[in-house]
Amino acid sequence: MIGRLLHIMKEKFMEQLKKKYGFLTAVAMVVGVVIGSGVFFKADDVLTITEGNLIVALMAWVVGAFAMVFGALVFAEFAARIEKSNGIVDYFEEAYGDLAGYLVGWFKGTLYFSPLTAILAWVASLYTMILIGSDNPVNSPMTWTLAAIYLLLTYVMNYYAPVAAGKFQVTTMFIKLIPLTLIAVGGTISGLVTGVSMENFSHAAATLSNQGSTFSAAVVATAFAYEGWIIAITLNSEIKDSKKNLPKALVLGSFIVFLVYIFYFLGIAGVLATEEIVVQGDTAVTIVSGQLFGGVAATLLTAFVVISCLGTLNGLVMSCIRIPYSLAIRNHGPFVKQLAQISDQREMPRNATIYAIVISSIYLMIWYASMNNLFGTYIAVDEIPIVMVYGLYVLLYVWYMKNFKDLNFFKRFVVPICAMIGAGIILYGGITNPSIGLYLLISVGVLALGRVFYRKAV
Repeated sequence: MIGRLLHIMKEKFMEQLKKKYGFLTAVAMVVGVVIGSGVFFKADDVLTITEGNLIVALMAWVVGAFAMVFGALVFAEFAARIEKSNGIVDYFEEAYGDLAGYLVGWFKGTLYFSPLTAILAWVASLYTMILIGSDNPVNSPMTWTLAAIYLLLTYVMNYYAPVAAGKFQVTTMFIKLIPLTLIAVGGTISGLVTGVSMENFSHAAATLSNQGSTFSAAVVATAFAYEGWIIAITLNSEIKDSKKNLPKALVLGSFIVFLVYIFYFLGIAGVLATEEIVVQGDTAVTIVSGQLFGGVAATLLTAFVVISCLGTLNGLVMSCIRIPYSLAIRNHGPFVKQLAQISDQREMPRNATIYAIVISSIYLMIWYASMNNLFGTYIAVDEIPIVMVYGLYVLLYVWYMKNFKDLNFFKRFVVPICAMIGAGIILYGGITNPSIGLYLLISVGVLALGRVFYRKAV
C-alpha cells in the first residue's frame, strides 16, 4: 500500500512540469550547447597537432564526431521508448535499476553540468570584457563580477520566464550559426577562386605518409569540441510529443553540428595556408574574418562569441535546474521534500533552482581558486568527469545491444559499436591526462557522497 502511494506521488510530481518546449528548442539544446566559444578557435589546434596537414585534420574532425553522431543515434532510440522526468536518469534506471539511475543523475548534476555552467559564465564574461576593450581581462575583478551576474541572470530568466529561456536558446543558436556559416561559405568560395584550398590539399597529400602518429591526438582534440549534445535529454518530460520530437532533435542537431564544424574548418583553410593558421594560432579566425568581410569583422566576431557563450550557458542552466528536481521526485538526494516542490505561479521547481544556483556559484568560486592557484595546483574542473561520464555511456550502449532485440542488425549492433568507438576516443584522451588520478579520486568521492542521500525504493 505504501509502495503504491509513493508510486502515485512520483507520477504526480513528474506530470507537474508542463510540456512547454517544441522541436526547435530541442534542436537548439543540442546545437546551442555543443557550439560554444571553442569552435571559433579549435581549427588551429587541430592543425597544430597534425603539423599543418589538412587531410589528416579533416579525417580527425570526421572520426571525432563518432561519439556525438552515433551516441545521438543510440540515445534517440532510448528517447523514443522511455520518457519520465530526466533522460539520462530514466535510461539508467530502466537499464540498471533505481540506484544506478540516481547515482548517474547525482554525478551529472553535481560534477558535470554545474562546473560547466560556472565556466561558461566566466568565458562569456571574459569575451564581454575583450569586446569592450579591457586590458588583461582573464583574471580581473570585473570579469569575475560579471560572470556572477551572468550566472544569476540566466537562472532568474529560466525560473521566471522558462518559455522565454527556450526562445532565447533558439535565437542564440541561429545567431551563433551566422558567423560560422559566413566563414564556411565565404572561405570555401575564396579558397576555390584563389587556389589556396588546392594548395593546402596538395601539400597535405605530399606529406600524408608522415602523419600517422599525430592522428589519434588530433581526434581526441576534436572529440572534446563535440561534447555537450546529450544535455538536451534533460528536458525530455517538457518537450511536446517528446518520444517523437526528441529523437529527431538529437539526430538532426548532431548532424548540424558536424556539418558546421567541417565546413567552417574548410572555410578557414580556404583563406590561409595551413602553415599560416598554425603560426597565427587563435588569431587566425580574426585574420580570416578581416580578409573576407573587412576590419569591423573582428569586433563582430567577438560579439558573436559572447552570444554563443550565453546560449551555451542558458542550455546548461536549464539542465542544472532539472537534475535535482528529477532526483527529488524519486525520493532521492538532499532536501527531497523541498526540491520536489513546484511553484504554482511559475510552474517551475523554485527550490531546485535555488539549489542549482548555489552549487554553480560554489563552482565559480572553485574555478576562481584554481585560476589563482589557491589549491597549489591547477584543477580543470571541466575535465574531471569526462572519463567517468563516457564510461557510463558505454554501459548504456552494451545494455542497448543486449535488450533492443526488435531492431535490425545495423541499428542494434553497428550504431552502438560506433558510439563505443567514439566514446573510447574520448576515454583515451581523458586517461592520458596527467591529472587522471586526482580526477578519478574526485569522481569516486562525489559518487560516495551521493550514495549517502540515496533512499531505497519501497
